[in-house]
Parts: sequence; C-alpha cells; structure tokens
Amino acid sequence: MNTDPIADYLTRVRNAIKANHRVVEIPASNLKKEITKVLFDKGYIANYKFEENGPQGTIKVALKYHPITKVPAIRSINRISKPGLRKYAGMDTMPRVLNGLGIAILSTSKGVMTDKEARAQNVGGEVLCYVY
Repeated sequence: MNTDPIADYLTRVRNAIKANHRVVEIPASNLKKEITKVLFDKGYIANYKFEENGPQGTIKVALKYHPITKVPAIRSINRISKPGLRKYAGMDTMPRVLNGLGIAILSTSKGVMTDKEARAQNVGGEVLCYVY
C-alpha cells in the first residue's frame, strides 16, 4: 500500500520526463484524475486517457515536449502538502509560483483547481503541488 498516492503520481510523471518517455501509466483515483485534467487544461501534458481495467483503473498520460528542442513542458513538479505536514492556503496567503508563470494545484471545497482559479472564486484549500 502506498502512503502518499499523489507523491507517487508526481514521481511517476517526473521520472517519465527524465527518461524522455512519451506515455506514462499511473494507477487511477478521483483526485489523480482531477489533477490530470488541470495539467491538461493548462497545457502541461499533451493528452490523457482514463482506462477502467480492474478494480482501480489506470490513467495514461501523454507527456508534452517541444517539437524541435525536445524540452519537456513540465520543467519541475513538486509536492507541497505531505501526509505528515499538510499545507493550507487561504485567500490572502495564496502562493504564486514563479511570479505567476507556474501554477499551484489546490484541493478546495469547490474541487481541484489552480491558484488563479481559487483566487477568482475566493476560496482557499490544501496546496497539493507546484508545476512550472
């Protein structure tokens, strides 16, 4: 059993980028699916597919690279809130990643969203990870 499934998700993506893989398979959960949707909407991954095989299912993520230079779209993806030390951000303490060039993915009462969307909806929540 994995104690931190979100850290496992981020590590699989990070390892696949370092190995220049095109596709990475990750065991699915509802939170991981929402994080994948946010990454796709913000242009950090090329595509994704949810497969319902077995009791859990898998997420197939197609990673995005620059067509000429082969530089990955995700330069860094870091876990912020850990099971041993949760990090929460209110409206006034919302993080800005690379002065607005990156995104912070938050789990709020209105769902999983970026820091900009949370500011616009005037909600706070748990800071899951930083992506840039």
